[in-house]
Amino acid sequence: MMKRKLYWLQILFISVLAFSCNKYLNVVPDNIPTLDNAFTSRSEAEKYLATCYSFLDNEGDPGVNVAYLAGDEFWLKYPQPTGSSTNWNIARGGQSVVNPIAGIWGDKYKGIRVCNTFLENISDTTKVRDLSIDERTRWTGEAMFLKAYYHFLLFRQYGAIPIVDKNLPINAPLAQTKVKRQPVDSVVNYIADLMDSASKKLLNNVINPSTDYGHITKPIALSMRAKVLVYGASPLFNGNKDYANFKNRDGQLLIDPDFDISKWKKAADAAKEAIDVCKSAGIYMYTFINTTGYPLSDITMTQMSIRNAMCEPWNQEIIWGNSSTSTWGLQYSSMAHIDPNNAGNTAIGPTLGPTMNVVEQFYTKNGVPISEDKTLDFSNISQLRTATHEERFNLIENYQSARINFDREPRFYADLGFDGGVWYMQNSPSHTDEDTWNLKCRLGQFGATNGNTVTTYYPKKVVNWKFVFNSDNTMYLLDYPFPTMRLADLYLLYAEAMNEAYGPSDEVYKYLNIIRDRAGIPTVQESWTNYSKNPSEYTTQSGLRAIVHDERNNEMAFEGSRFWDLRRWKIAAQVLNGNIVGWDANGTADNPESFYKLTTYFTMHFVAPRDYLWPLAEGDLQVNENLVQNPGW
Repeated sequence: MMKRKLYWLQILFISVLAFSCNKYLNVVPDNIPTLDNAFTSRSEAEKYLATCYSFLDNEGDPGVNVAYLAGDEFWLKYPQPTGSSTNWNIARGGQSVVNPIAGIWGDKYKGIRVCNTFLENISDTTKVRDLSIDERTRWTGEAMFLKAYYHFLLFRQYGAIPIVDKNLPINAPLAQTKVKRQPVDSVVNYIADLMDSASKKLLNNVINPSTDYGHITKPIALSMRAKVLVYGASPLFNGNKDYANFKNRDGQLLIDPDFDISKWKKAADAAKEAIDVCKSAGIYMYTFINTTGYPLSDITMTQMSIRNAMCEPWNQEIIWGNSSTSTWGLQYSSMAHIDPNNAGNTAIGPTLGPTMNVVEQFYTKNGVPISEDKTLDFSNISQLRTATHEERFNLIENYQSARINFDREPRFYADLGFDGGVWYMQNSPSHTDEDTWNLKCRLGQFGATNGNTVTTYYPKKVVNWKFVFNSDNTMYLLDYPFPTMRLADLYLLYAEAMNEAYGPSDEVYKYLNIIRDRAGIPTVQESWTNYSKNPSEYTTQSGLRAIVHDERNNEMAFEGSRFWDLRRWKIAAQVLNGNIVGWDANGTADNPESFYKLTTYFTMHFVAPRDYLWPLAEGDLQVNENLVQNPGW
C-alpha cells in the first residue's frame, strides 16, 4: 500500500512539473517528445492514466476538503493551533477575488487538459500496440469519466464554466484560447452525457481488487451522473431568479430563472439506473459483523454499522472510494483522548469541533427532529441529567451530562463524542462494550488534559474503530480511502429527486426507510404519525422535502455533504447567518453547572447570492476578457 501511495505521489509531482508553466487552460502542453514517449508502451500509457487521476483532491484531508472548514459543520479554536486552516477563512468571511481561497479553476482545467491528451492518444490504435482492446476501452472510459468529473467539480464551485472538450493546438490563435462560460444547463448536460458514455466502456467491478480499487467503474460513473443531474435540478440552478440578469458579455443567459420539473425527472431516472447497476455489482448497505470474539450489545452493533459504513476500507456499501485520498489527518484531528493509560501522549490535540448546529440536527430516539417530538422536551438543552444503567451503552452510567445528549437517535451516538459519552473501540479495556472507553471533557478530567475541541464535541464517526494512541507520542490508525460516493448517498439522491419530480410516494418512503432501518429508527410513516407534532408532514411534497433534507444531513454528517447541500438547496443564507455555538469554550469549568453553558464563538455572515458561488480570480478576468465574474463579486 505504501509503495502504491508513493507511486501516485511521484506521478502527481511529475504532472505538476510538466504543466505548471502553461497559462492557457486548453492548450496542448509543449512537451511533444515526452508525450510521444508516454504512448509507446502499455506501462508508459498507464503512468499517463495515473496522471489523469492525480488531479483528484485529497478529500480525506480536512485542510484540503473545503466542505469541512468553510461551512458550519466544524469549528476550530482561534487562533487555530495545528494543521491547515486556510479554508476556515471562508467561513469567517475572508473570501477574496484577488486570490480566492480554495480556488480550483487552474488545477482542474489542467486535469481536463491531461485527460484530453490521454484520450487523443489512446484512441490512436497505432500507439500503445501492446495494449489489449478491452483495456484500451476501459482506460478510455476512465479518462472520459475523470474529464467529466473535473468539469463537475468546477461547475459545483463556479456554476457556469467553459466546456473544454478538445485541446487546442499549441499554435492556435490567442483569440481561440479566450473561452467564455457556458450556460449551466449546457454544462450539466455535457457532464452527464459524458459520464453516461464513459459508463458504457466500464465494468461493474475492478478486475483485480488488490491493485485496482479506486479505478473508475460503471457504478461510479452512473452514480456520479445522478449526482450531477440532482445538482443541476436543485434550486440554486433550477428556477433561481436571483440570477435572472447573470449573462455573458454577448447577452447569453447563464442560469435559467425558470423552473423546469423535467430536470428532476431526469435526475430520478438516472439515480434509479445507478441503483440497479450497483445492485448487479454486489453493492449493498453495510452491516457490521462482530469478529472480536466478544459479545456486543445491539445498541453498539447498530452504531458500528453506522460508523464503519464510512470508515471500513472498501466495504460493500462503497461505490467510489477515492484511492488518491488519505484520512489519517482527518482521524487524528478528530480523535479524543480516552485512554488514561496513555496520558503521556501530548503530541496530538483534537482540532475539529462539531458545532451545535450539527448536534441539534440529529433526530430524537423516535426518529423526528428535536423540535417536533411531542413526547420529549428539548426546550432546555443545557439542563443536567444523570445517565441510568439502561443508557450505559450511550452514556456513562451515573454521570451528569446535558439534556441535548439524551434520548437521541443511534446516529447521534455513533457520530459524536461528547462529555459523558461512551466511545467503544476495538481495544476496549473490557473487550466488550460494557465498562468500555468513555469521554470526560471537564477541567481536570483526562479527556481535557490535552485540550478539547472548541465545542467539546468530537466527530467520532470519521475515526476508524482500530485507532490507538500510544504512550510514546505515536498513534496507530487504519487509513481508509475517503468515500466519495456510497450507496446511502445514492438512495438519498433518488428519494429527493422522486419527491421533487412526483411528490410523496411509497418509492420515496422505501429508500428513506432502508437508511433509517440501518440507523435504528422507525420508518418515516411510523415516526411522524406517532411522535411528531406535525403528523401529516410526510404526506406533502414540501413536508417530505424537509424530511429528506434532515435525513441527508444526519446520514451524511461529516462526509463533506452538508456544505454543498445547503448551497444547492439555496438555504445557506438562512442556515449560515447566525452564531456558532458550543459548550465552555475556555475549558475552565470542572463542574457540570458551569461547563454546560452555551458559548458563542463567532457570528457567521453569508451574503446572498454572492456566497453561493466562488469568485473567479481577478487575474483570470484580466487575461481573458470573455470571462464574466459571478454575481456579487
